[in-house]
Amino acid sequence: MPYTPRDGDPVLPLFSLKGKTAIVTGAAAGIGFAVADCFAEAGANVMIWYNSNPKAHDTAEEIANRWGVKCKAFKVDVTDQQAVESAVKEQVEGELGGRLDIFIANAGIPWSKGAILDAAQEGVEHYKKVVATDLDSVYYSALAAGKYFKKQGSGSFIATSSISGHIVNIPQLQTAYNAVKAGVIHYCRSLAVEWAGFARVNSISPGYIVTDITSFVPEDTKKTWRQLTPMKREGLANELKGAYLYLASDASTFTTGSDIRVDGGYCLT
Repeated sequence: MPYTPRDGDPVLPLFSLKGKTAIVTGAAAGIGFAVADCFAEAGANVMIWYNSNPKAHDTAEEIANRWGVKCKAFKVDVTDQQAVESAVKEQVEGELGGRLDIFIANAGIPWSKGAILDAAQEGVEHYKKVVATDLDSVYYSALAAGKYFKKQGSGSFIATSSISGHIVNIPQLQTAYNAVKAGVIHYCRSLAVEWAGFARVNSISPGYIVTDITSFVPEDTKKTWRQLTPMKREGLANELKGAYLYLASDASTFTTGSDIRVDGGYCLT
């Protein structure tokens, strides 16, 4: 049963996800893995989705054994609406016992082609992939998850955006990525109004986080990032867990349409 907020209730139990179910996309490594591991530690049964990293199955087994919950990995093309729809239906009605409490739309790829005029035709194809993976997949995920949320009368949908949805990054040039991530934030804000009667919708905007997704970035560029960040360092995926847990849990029952920046103060400068 959905939790009914009451004054005077102790706060720590509200962060528990025991008995709840979750799907996390892009969860084989990096931020997605940290989120899946966090939810499992909090007691949720978690399905992790991946695109090309077969180690996701080992990751899922590791999470399941560590926290004593159900955790399985599935290869799902999040840029394919029908694939997303089918995967959600099969996993919710099979692995998760007919209920979906949390969906984390985390799958994403970076823009790596620099200035759009320099990228030319190659950039056009890359642009399509970035939009499909980072924005279209959020729409498809919400469409599939929302049906269960509405039927249940509750649910929490969280999308991973970026500080790039708030500011224009330097020194790297990534116009398409910035526009897409801004779109994710506004999509979630708008969807929060649509779903206000039965589910919550929020986004999280990480700053520069140490993950494999930025392995192609030159060290000089990363040095500039650190210099421009008030805390003078990149963050760790582990430092994002609290934000995701808050929005996924009953501790945030009056929070919807919000975007939480976890960026070491980067957007303040």
